[in-house]
Amino acid sequence: MSRRSLSLAAAALLAACTALQPPEADRASIYVLETVPAAAAPRPTRDLVLEIESPRTRPGFDTPLMAYTQRPNTLEYFARSRWADTPARMLAPLLAQALERSGGFRAVVRAPSAAVAELRLETELVRLQQDFGARPSRIQFTVRAQLIDVAAGKVLAAAEFDETEAAPADDPYGGVIAANRALGRLLERVVDFCAQAPGTR
Repeated sequence: MSRRSLSLAAAALLAACTALQPPEADRASIYVLETVPAAAAPRPTRDLVLEIESPRTRPGFDTPLMAYTQRPNTLEYFARSRWADTPARMLAPLLAQALERSGGFRAVVRAPSAAVAELRLETELVRLQQDFGARPSRIQFTVRAQLIDVAAGKVLAAAEFDETEAAPADDPYGGVIAANRALGRLLERVVDFCAQAPGTR
């Protein structure tokens, strides 16, 4: 083949390879909620089974899209960054893991379960957003919890946990780092809430 023919063939091959790749603007960064559980103080084990319901979600946050706000009463979403799943679905196994590690219950199960549970933990993701109304930006992470006596059908305790963490950078990844730091503290507070509620001691 002539040098000109080789050049044309190479150019066509390069164009074909480029066409197979998604445009840069369509690529999204995917992030997860995760935290390293802190070393928990020893807790007396209660002969109780705790069942964890799948967390509910307030409107605006039941989506893998990453929420942020720039002024009060508004909610926007990053175009090229998102969670690997909805925050509530990522939160459920982390709650179970933290409560299992606490050693405060005979067993911790996730609903639906065949196990007969004496207590049920119901949670709701109230808010998970990056607030750019302040500098540096900050993550606002709020969860509401109810602990229920299953046999009596009675709410033993209810509380709302709010954690705020400054982002190390004013971008989505900075928000992810801040969210996971806030999550670690939030999980510790939920564990204490379950351990200290009336009827669990």
